[in-house]
Amino acid sequence: DGKIYDAYVIYPKNHTNEANFVEYFVYQIMPDILENKCGYKLCIYGRDIYPGEDAASAIEKRMQKSRRLIILLTHQLVNSKEDTYDQHIALYNALIQNDTKVILLEMETVGTYEKLQESLRFIIKRQGTIKWKEEHTVHPQSPNSKFWKQVRYHMPLTCWPS
Repeated sequence: DGKIYDAYVIYPKNHTNEANFVEYFVYQIMPDILENKCGYKLCIYGRDIYPGEDAASAIEKRMQKSRRLIILLTHQLVNSKEDTYDQHIALYNALIQNDTKVILLEMETVGTYEKLQESLRFIIKRQGTIKWKEEHTVHPQSPNSKFWKQVRYHMPLTCWPS
């Protein structure tokens, strides 16, 4: 199908120097489970888009070469006044061109979705979210947890560890 990646990951970028759980999740936990243990190939901004590359066109190209879009919903993303470019392009591809499936991971209890942009609320209403719960942090590296099984269910078929 000409795709290189199984999923492009969209997450709120931390504009401060302090590390946070979402970045740890994106750069450590997700690759460990989905790439190392399940054989998927993820595209993560900051890891797979190279310095000096035109970010806008790189994001667009990587998304076009991805089978899924994974969007991490957090308070930072919900309360952000501006949509990030990758989020904007992702939702356009998913809703207007209807050629990419979106997987929404609710990383913290967001509450009502009123502050979210309409396109995200539409996707949530249509398919719901996969919720990360605190108890997952005890064994986040288990690909057989309920959370990771739900994520894998929505991913393209590549491997299903027993």
